[in-house]
Amino acid sequence: MKHFVKRYRSFLIVSVVLLLAGLFNKELGQQVLSTTAYQLKEMLLVIPPIFVLLGLLDIWVPKQTMVKYMGEGSGLKGILLALFIGSAAAGPLYGAFPVAAVFMRKGVKFSNILIFLGAWSTTKIPMILFEFSALGLPFALTRLLVDIPGIIIIAYLLQALMGKKEIESIYTKAMQNS
Repeated sequence: MKHFVKRYRSFLIVSVVLLLAGLFNKELGQQVLSTTAYQLKEMLLVIPPIFVLLGLLDIWVPKQTMVKYMGEGSGLKGILLALFIGSAAAGPLYGAFPVAAVFMRKGVKFSNILIFLGAWSTTKIPMILFEFSALGLPFALTRLLVDIPGIIIIAYLLQALMGKKEIESIYTKAMQNS
């Protein structure tokens, strides 16, 4: 029980605060409950397909293949593949983190994982198509021409600033949680 409370203390504190707020302001309580139910429903619709795809990726794609195309020696090929996979992905950003963990277990280079996460959050294909139609071609292309190099620069900068020991620690945690 002590371990449970320690592990979920933030969630428990927020729950208590929201419960108290709902007791004092019923309208706020109903709004919080409605928003929570909506978010829970959305997660339940998004997470299972992501985990099914992750299971298939884990089984069907050998580690050697991932290392070859996205590992340490992958170069431009790994960057482009990380950009493409992240841009083609569907779903909210929290769906990208389990994919990143599988990439870590498969030996994908850290900067390519960061590029994948950046692409997932910034360059999704449906978003680009919407921008083309709603905001115009010049805006959409300008944003892409700024975002893509920015994602790559930030990924390599983060990798350099973090250091090998910290990155190895992250990979070790990903291996332990598999």
